[in-house]
Amino acid sequence: MNDEDRPDPESFLDLVPRNKKGTLKVYLGSAAGVGKTYRMLEEAHRLRADGRDVVLGFIETHGRAETASLVVGLEVVPLREVTYRGIVLREMDLEGILARKPEFAIVDELAHSNAPGSRHSKRYQDVDELIASGINVITAVNIQHLESLNQLVRRMTGVEVRETVPDTFLERADQIVTVDVSVEELRQRLREGKIYPTNQVEHALKNFFKPANLAALRELALREVARSAGRTRAEMELRKRERGRRTAVGERLMVCLSSNPNGSDELLRKAARSANRLNAEWYAVHVETPAESVQKISTADFRRLLDNINLAADLGAETVWLKSPDVVKALIEFAREHNVTRMIIGRTNSSWWHRLWHGSVSQQLIAAATDIDIELVSQCDRSGGKNPKELL
Repeated sequence: MNDEDRPDPESFLDLVPRNKKGTLKVYLGSAAGVGKTYRMLEEAHRLRADGRDVVLGFIETHGRAETASLVVGLEVVPLREVTYRGIVLREMDLEGILARKPEFAIVDELAHSNAPGSRHSKRYQDVDELIASGINVITAVNIQHLESLNQLVRRMTGVEVRETVPDTFLERADQIVTVDVSVEELRQRLREGKIYPTNQVEHALKNFFKPANLAALRELALREVARSAGRTRAEMELRKRERGRRTAVGERLMVCLSSNPNGSDELLRKAARSANRLNAEWYAVHVETPAESVQKISTADFRRLLDNINLAADLGAETVWLKSPDVVKALIEFAREHNVTRMIIGRTNSSWWHRLWHGSVSQQLIAAATDIDIELVSQCDRSGGKNPKELL
């Protein structure tokens, strides 16, 4: 993994509250083996290097040497042993963590069911108690464990996932970070014995880890991040209104979000500046076409799209994911349904944007949006050249 793909712990530190209740950060993966535990351990080391009080409440290395090596140098709260039907089970010591009361606790395997007789039946309930006690928790879970997706995952993969986490739990997260690798890279990790024991590899490759299944799970993970970003924006606005800080909103802006890296970050920042200047609500809208579904785009573009979604949310946008074979129609319908007054478009060379701004398609958008100001931001504008052209 490149350094640029690493999550910045400082962004999570900004979320740490001043009151008693702790915060929740979730690393969300599309399947086992994408690197969630590794990423959490890396963050734990960075937090510790910054002088923060961090402990490992529960870490499952699955025998992976690279992951196990990152445990070295970190404080580990010893697991408790529970004897059940003659078998000794090792569980997270909730009471031990509460007594230690660190600033941050790393808790792996969020969907885990605790041994009978434990204080709580599920690990996410343990996490709830840690947060309620003022401990900030960083945890990890795969998308197939989300309760609302249980039946869908079973239909897609033919595998029944018995351990689930309620959607309401994930909705309470202060930050959700998607951990992703390409389908083929994940299958290669499986072949190399980095995910399951060698004797389980062939069965996994032919069943749960089939390319179609992994592609579908990646799409589900991406959509959940997009929904989470939208929820965060809505909650921020509600808090502002409840405290009487929100003044009347006159304009509504919409920026059309692409996975193309060329200028997308500056386009979002420009939209944020415009929204702040106009005291406007704004939306970052991505349209997925059949030709560019999540199953078909490259891993690099997938990660860039995640970066753009996270950046848009950080800048205060409500992120929106649309799915349509007709980009222009989807954008116009959304804009009108949400009373958008100004649409900001970036001229890029990504595939559907390339089609959008060549030939009759661009003219269709301008002709259809007679009641919306369209601001076309050229590539020269993003590199510091001439001002954008506004088409009324």
